Amino acid sequence: MVANTQNVSTAKPKIGGAIYSAPLGTTLPTDAITTLSVDFKSLGYISEDGLVNANSPKSDSLKAWGGDTVATVQTEKEDTFKYTLIEALNPDVLKEVYGPDNVSGSLDTAIVIKANSKELQEHVIVVDMIMNGGILKRVVVPAGKVSEVGDISYTDSDAVGYETTLTGMPDSAANTHYEYIQKASTSDGESEGGK
Repeated sequence: MVANTQNVSTAKPKIGGAIYSAPLGTTLPTDAITTLSVDFKSLGYISEDGLVNANSPKSDSLKAWGGDTVATVQTEKEDTFKYTLIEALNPDVLKEVYGPDNVSGSLDTAIVIKANSKELQEHVIVVDMIMNGGILKRVVVPAGKVSEVGDISYTDSDAVGYETTLTGMPDSAANTHYEYIQKASTSDGESEGGK
């Protein structure tokens, strides 16, 4: 295959948000173009740092007497996604960070957040992106768990954000996430705008 500059791409979020959350067991999309069901709640804008996926195996080297490396053994392969949610007034964002049982109400009735040590539960995450040329990319994490939330800063110069690390757990097929890349139909491309 010959090198092709058209295969080089950047990634932008889809209009209206890129990251969606749904309860564990929600039917998963199996392509990049099917509209998500109403079970998927948009987590709104994320910071300009975008999404970072760390998916690299870690290995130990086995050495023979004399120091030669004779084998490597994979010790772990964590699959994490890191992003900063910046819609601090969105109840679905707050549920993602604090847990659905710890957030109640709305802006009209008052949002109540309980911070505690209850373990956050696994759930489905979908990330929708637009690559160069209007190509759609969808990442599906069938069983993701928020494993870390960074320090929350309240300042007058930056948006309040929740730096979130999500860890993908293996599903029944031992996969931690799926990726789908597909050309958008003409109507899909037009509805996304800006392509």
